Amino acid sequence: MLPHYILTMNKKQKTLLISDGICFLLFLFFIFSLPKQLFKSPTSYVIEASNGALLSAAIASDGQWRFPVIDTVPDKFVKCITAFEDQRFFKHFGVDLIAMSRAMKQNLKAKSVVSGGSTLTMQVIRLSRKQNRSIWQKITEVWLATRLEFTHSKREIINLYASNAPFGSNVVGLDAASWRYFGRKAENLSWGEMATLAVLPNSPSLVHPGKNSARLIKKRNDLLDKLVKLKVIDQPTAALAKTEPIPGKPLPLPQNAPHLLNRFKEESKRLAINSTSLTTTIDYELQLKLNELLKRYNNRYRANDINNIAALVLDVKKGTVASYVGNNYQPENVALESHVDMIKAPRSPGSTLKPLLYASMLSDGLLLPHTLVPDVPTQIGGYNPQNYDLGYDGAIAADKALSRSLNIPAVKMLQQYKYERFYDKLKKLNFTTLNQPADHYGLSLILGGSEVTMWDLAKSYLGMARTLNHFNDYQGKYNPHDYDPPVYAKGIQSPFKKEEKELNSILDHGSIWATFNAMEEVMRPGEEGLWEQFSSSQRVAWKTGTSFGFRDAWAIGLTPDYVVCVWVGNADGEGRPGLMGIEVAAPVLFDIFKQLPAAKWFEIPKTKLKKMLVCKQSGFKAGEYCTDKIVELVPFAGDKTAVCPYHKLVHLNAAGTFRVTDQCESIAQMQHRSWFILPPAMEYYYKIKNSDYKLLPPFKPGCNDISGNVVMDMIYPKNNAVVYIPVELNGQRGKVILNVAHRNPDAKIYWHIDQEFIGSTQSFHQLAVSPAPGKHTLTLVDEDGNRLVQVFTILDKEKNKAMH
Repeated sequence: MLPHYILTMNKKQKTLLISDGICFLLFLFFIFSLPKQLFKSPTSYVIEASNGALLSAAIASDGQWRFPVIDTVPDKFVKCITAFEDQRFFKHFGVDLIAMSRAMKQNLKAKSVVSGGSTLTMQVIRLSRKQNRSIWQKITEVWLATRLEFTHSKREIINLYASNAPFGSNVVGLDAASWRYFGRKAENLSWGEMATLAVLPNSPSLVHPGKNSARLIKKRNDLLDKLVKLKVIDQPTAALAKTEPIPGKPLPLPQNAPHLLNRFKEESKRLAINSTSLTTTIDYELQLKLNELLKRYNNRYRANDINNIAALVLDVKKGTVASYVGNNYQPENVALESHVDMIKAPRSPGSTLKPLLYASMLSDGLLLPHTLVPDVPTQIGGYNPQNYDLGYDGAIAADKALSRSLNIPAVKMLQQYKYERFYDKLKKLNFTTLNQPADHYGLSLILGGSEVTMWDLAKSYLGMARTLNHFNDYQGKYNPHDYDPPVYAKGIQSPFKKEEKELNSILDHGSIWATFNAMEEVMRPGEEGLWEQFSSSQRVAWKTGTSFGFRDAWAIGLTPDYVVCVWVGNADGEGRPGLMGIEVAAPVLFDIFKQLPAAKWFEIPKTKLKKMLVCKQSGFKAGEYCTDKIVELVPFAGDKTAVCPYHKLVHLNAAGTFRVTDQCESIAQMQHRSWFILPPAMEYYYKIKNSDYKLLPPFKPGCNDISGNVVMDMIYPKNNAVVYIPVELNGQRGKVILNVAHRNPDAKIYWHIDQEFIGSTQSFHQLAVSPAPGKHTLTLVDEDGNRLVQVFTILDKEKNKAMH
């Protein structure tokens, strides 16, 4: 049933209503006849440096060099293309009736198509449809061109044309063409170069090396003459432009950051970037310098079959990536695997996590900066860490152990801190490659037993540097976003700009400051070793690392302005002799710092440090028996650390030559002295390196030690150790060297295995034995009756083979 008001209409009113309806439908058709997205062809991935210079580009998935839509077309191109294709472009509504009528007359007269009469707007429509031309298609182009002008500005239309016009071969769009033919951005092209590109979309086949050059030159020169006639350029400019050569073979596009380009490809969705083009935070000049620098080092290292090298530079204050060299890119040599982005690759970190453990222990009140740490032969549950030089210091200050990168003190520190706790700390620092439980790594976590990426490692040190830089900005509070990942996309809101001030953080200001100072003391390589003598040298906190089997060489360094991370090795994991952090990565690190502006050192976070009396010899909090006390600035958590355990009160006879007790000496005749006493195993090695170490005097004959001091300490094997005795080269079963330290250097020790006497030693307490496989009890007795009893197990060779 029709509504009543329609039934009561007269014929004229009904006719008017129908015509209005038809007009409305035509209007709707006009509005919706144009697709929302005119061009759906895939585009090339393109990244630019922060100054807009092209870093790298990849061909589109359809095999075309087609850059994303241009935001701003250079004015030179606008003038050239409108003069050549559509002089009344800025005056018509999408269709140039004058040009069309002229073209029809010319075509009828010539009885063939000699003139098209299409406007740039109509050409945009034609490019988007990619259909064979016919009368019907021509009518459709007119319709859609008018529709396009209805919703798009002239500049937007010319941008669409410049982005999608064919420029010969597999080159589409002005940006791609300017790089492929002239090796520069379109905005930097001359009049001659721009005129050459303007005539190509009309005849893209003119660009062929060695072919059609005369025709292309004529077309270009005709356009230049036209520009003179239109008073766009003057005659001398045109004459000069005509002398310029035309392009020959297309040029390869720059590949100055190919690995960052691939990273952008993979992460564009996560970054919520809809375009395949990205302006990055990369410093263009620095990137080029680092590419050359790494190429030089790579050429040198390849003589030792070390094929890959990578470097990452982060701007601390901006929280951005300043340079990204994922590898020395050599696509022509596939065997080198230079396509692998080593900044993202999981690798063993060697010793590069040691500063994080040092800072964690300072922050949690388990250590002071110079606290002595044991450095003696160590065996923990079958794990037997070794220092690089295979030596021992007995005891060494924690900061010196860090600067010398000693392994045994690091393991001892982790044993005290607990590897589960350190694992949790690394998780909080967002190390993404710790995909196994803490027990899987154990104590080896501190010596490269896990895997990390350059990105995660540099990000952690960046967070520490930013935290210390912001000490005054946040009035001593912490911003958790300081540990957020660095940003490489320019213009994307950086998480570092968020401010969420908190009272506590992963690591406190004082601990970070002390850690950076310890890292600054690392001996620099080569001529850099004398850096303090040169006023131009800058202070750098840095650390090297070498993985087991010489597979990875690391160096990471920082100032208040930059974090630099360098990796050297083979992408396939092959180890090479000499592939050590200090030898191959550290020189690169300091050469990179030479390319960066010098910075002042970190400000002292005075309100996060407190003055504390510290024992100079032990580095512990000073106790009542410490004789040499100094005042040091330490993190607040230092209050929780232990009092010096090594300074003890000893009782000597009047001459000071013997220790005594009240059983053998009158108290009135005694002298009481504070004495620095290390456990025997630590003392055994410490006295070799420290000539000023004073051994305890022996007990006076007739006196017994009632102090409870340990006089003997087993160096090897430790209690409950499992020992494997190898077969010697002559086929005979080898021996294990038992080693013990005694407080009295002249003491005589009697050795027993399973209650059977096997020998005695004096002064030098080592004994070579070859016990049968199985569990054994070792008993040591000195001349004063002091006993030391320990258990060890000798592995059965055949059983051990079967196990493996």
